[in-house]
This record gives sequence, C-alpha cells and structure tokens, in this order.
Amino acid sequence: MKTIKELEAKLSDPSEQLVNEIVQLEGDIMILGVGGKMGPSLAQLAKNAVDKAGVNKKVIGVSRFTSSEARLQLEESGIETISADLLNEEQLQALPDVKNIIYMVGKKFGTAGNESFTWAMNAYLPGRIAQKFQNSRIVVFSSGNVYPLTPLTLGGATEQNPTGPIGEYAQSCVGRERVFEHFSKKYKTPMVKIRLNYAIDLRYGVLLEVAKSVNEQKPIDLTMGHANVIWQGDANEIAIRSLSVCDTPPKTLNVTGPETVSLRWLAERMGEYLEEKPIFINEEQDIALLNNASQSNKLFGYPSVSLQEMIEWTVEWVKIDGETLGKPTHFQEREGAF
Repeated sequence: MKTIKELEAKLSDPSEQLVNEIVQLEGDIMILGVGGKMGPSLAQLAKNAVDKAGVNKKVIGVSRFTSSEARLQLEESGIETISADLLNEEQLQALPDVKNIIYMVGKKFGTAGNESFTWAMNAYLPGRIAQKFQNSRIVVFSSGNVYPLTPLTLGGATEQNPTGPIGEYAQSCVGRERVFEHFSKKYKTPMVKIRLNYAIDLRYGVLLEVAKSVNEQKPIDLTMGHANVIWQGDANEIAIRSLSVCDTPPKTLNVTGPETVSLRWLAERMGEYLEEKPIFINEEQDIALLNNASQSNKLFGYPSVSLQEMIEWTVEWVKIDGETLGKPTHFQEREGAF
C-alpha cells in the first residue's frame, strides 16, 4: 500500500462473515464519536458491509466534527452525519433512537492536569448515553489499560482477571465500564464492552513509532518491552460483529492480536528491512500491559491481517514517507500518566 486511498480501502473491506451478519442485524447503526482515529474507517466498513449485503440500513456518524473535511468524506460515502456535543443534554436527547449503537467516545491524552474532564467524558457521559439508548444494543469501546501490568509468562490478562487500573485515565475507563454495566442491568440493555489495545493503521500506532525510531536512529525505550497489536480494520470488524452477541449483563471481550510482541525483536526485524541498526535504551521488565484475546478469537476468528503483513506494510510506508497523524500512542507509559 502506497496511498491513503489504498489504505482506507483495505481498512474498510468487509469480510463475508460481517456481510452475512449485517443481513441478520435488525435496525440502523449509529456510531457515537465517529470523528476519532478509528471512527471514520469503522463507519466506512459498516457502510460497505450494508451495501454488499443489499439491505436497507442507515449508518449514522455522530461527532462534534471539528474537521469539516472528515464530515464531508463520510457524507460522500453515503454515511449520514450529525454534529453534536454529547455532553450537551439538549443535543444528546435530540439524537434519533437507533437500534444499534457503537460507542467510541473517550478522553485519554491530556488527562494529566485536566482529570475532571476525563472523568466527565469517560464515566459521567456513559450514564447519559445508557439512559438515552436503553432500548438499543450498545457496543462500548473500552481499553486494555483497565488491567494491571501482568507477567510475560501469563500471556496477557484475560477477561476473568480482576481490573487494576494504573493512573486516572485507566481508573476512569473502569468507571465507564461500571456505569454502562449498571444501566445494562437496570434496563436489560444488551451490551458488549471491548477492551482494546493496540489498534494500528499505517498512519499511527506502535509499529509506526518503532519503525520511525529505527529509520531516524532514535533510541527505543525497552522498559515496556512487549505489546499486543491488531490491524485497525480487524478491530473495527470485531466491534461491528459484536452487535450480534450483545448481552445483559454486558459481555466483556479483549480485542487485540494473538502475539505477545517483543519490541526488541520488532525493531531488529524492521531494521533489517530499513538497513538500519536500532538503538535501544533501558532493559525489558518482566511485566507489561498485555491482553489475551482468545475469547474474541473463538467468537470471530483470528485477525485477517497477520503481524508479519503489518510489519512489512509499515516499513514500506515509512520508506515512502507516507502521511502520519502525529498522534503517539505513549505505549511505553508504565505509570498511567496520559
């Protein structure tokens, strides 16, 4: 892939399984927080699946739309858009009642120094959403940060592991989950909570950051020496397909790739392609932020894009100086300060 057009086409190419499930899914789909990094490609994936299925179903994207260009691109693809500040009660209540909700709203970066707003977004707003859409199915994007750092030997936290959030961002993510869970039980609203880490496309993500560091001969900090990654298109597909398995109390699903990726191995592999020797600082610790996604793999199958493909695509993107979003993941953070 060498162009944004090719990248976005790959991100929004629905599988046969998704198309088949869209046929069976009752009602329209509304994506709250569609303006984020993952939202536009998720909306386009849903629209493409609807079109391939040949069903009469709307895909609606809701955001503040600080970028008019992003809104125009969605509308040109046949996705309806609504501009709304969800913390504004009047604007929230004016949203149409839609059977299927994918909730992507959240605040992470900039939490330090503005903790109250993060809690309002991540823990207060979910209650208002859950009450407004109590008769819908709701897929909630959460974060793998709700888990504590776990020993490498355990292969990542499973959904059965207790939460142990580090820092206020992660604590507020647990708050989001608990509030949605409360209203799911109260109103019998079927839900799925997706604990995601780390989705990538070629414009951002762990692999891009490592590849750019290797290429630019910048030191790579190995303190958080291992990570999980998943292709953004696969993560989006799982989110949409999760609408078919919503339940009450909510089902919890870890969503990430199956490998525990060594950052040292990753950098050395990328260095071979880029003909650069990576520079490392610090040493790997025996605990890291890792998730075990075997449960979602059982439900939806393994990701369609392999780690090796992601590595090769990312390296080629760096070689051609492809467009990036300039939004670091801060995956190295061990103290929860975002």
